[in-house]
Order: sequence, then structure tokens, then C-alpha cells
Amino acid sequence: MPYKCIYKGGTGEIEEKKSRFICHVAPVETEEEAVAFINAKKKEYWDARHNCSAFVTGKNAELTRCSDDGEPAGTAGRPMLEVLLNEEIRNVAVVVTRYFGGVLLGTGGLVRAYQAAVKAGLEASSIIEKREGIRASLAADYTTVGKLQYIFDKNKYIVLDSRYEENVTFTLLIPCEEWGSAQAAITEATAGQCKPVRECECIYGIVDGEAIVF
Repeated sequence: MPYKCIYKGGTGEIEEKKSRFICHVAPVETEEEAVAFINAKKKEYWDARHNCSAFVTGKNAELTRCSDDGEPAGTAGRPMLEVLLNEEIRNVAVVVTRYFGGVLLGTGGLVRAYQAAVKAGLEASSIIEKREGIRASLAADYTTVGKLQYIFDKNKYIVLDSRYEENVTFTLLIPCEEWGSAQAAITEATAGQCKPVRECECIYGIVDGEAIVF
């Protein structure tokens, strides 16, 4: 199943009653990477009143952690984590740095501010949807190229590469769940002349209209 994650992290900032809330977002794969990112931000912003954090790892959110870092219990880390879970973003760590502006926000105000800061950080980041796919090769003669390109376009199969030599060779990226139907569609369209050859499974995403294989 596809899942959303961070391709490139970003930084967003809001201000609430003279307090600055700066959200830093980073892609992480493990708890160790998340902890290292959080500790680095705490060191970088050592002069801030609070550096609250949350992270989610695993495509099914197998591991989640959060910290209020001195704010009243339940007013920072958990609300930040809820934003990540509600947005269904995985393999992500966020730190919200707060510079106190001298005005108390109250419990509800803190929750809203920390959540708004995380949303601002996510808006400043590049989020992609990762999918499980199959990389496949397909050899064809020139008489079947038009039919194949129609099938590719109709089903939105990704063509990673095409080589026009004595025959035409395509390298395709097809979602795992569509592999069986892709084989059938290509075989039927070419009257059995062409059959995709499975090479390997991979994880991929689309960035600015281009397929990125991880």
C-alpha cells in the first residue's frame, strides 16, 4: 500500500502572542536517526525555552514518540504527533522550537500553536507518496510500439527508459498490485508477442512529475 513520507524537510514558523514557534522537519528511517535529529536541533537552538518533538517511523507507524520538553504535559509533543498521524505521514521527525514571548498561552493556546507550527513545517517540506513497484523490461518490434505506448499511457505505467535499436526495449515501473493486470493487458494488446519480464521489486515515488526509485 502507498504511504506518504518526507522527501525533503523544511522549516516553518508562526508567532503567537509574541512567542515564536519554529518547526523543523526531517525524513528519518529509524529511531536512532530521529533521536539524532532531535538532539542536533536542541544543540543548535540551545537558547530557546523549549524544543518539543515528535516522530513516526515505519510505513504502518510502528514506532511513535513525542516529548513536551518542559511544556505542560500533553500540550506540545502529543498534539504535534497527532498532526503527523492525522496527515498519515510516515518516517518523519519534527522539532518545534519555542522562544517565549512573555505571554502565557494557556493549555488550549499551546496545543493550537504547536499544531499550527507543525502544519507550517509540513507546508514548507516536500511530501511524496511512496509505493511498492516492480521494475520490468519489455522487448518489442516496431510494429507493436504504438499499441504498447497506448497501454502505458492508459494505465499510467512509468517508462524509466526506452532504447530504440534493432528492436525496442522498454524499462517499466509498475505498481505491485497491478503487475498481474499489466501482464495481461500487454499480452492481449500485442497478441502474445510481448511479455514483460520482472526484474526486481523497488520503492518509488513521484517528484515534480519524475519517478524516483529509492
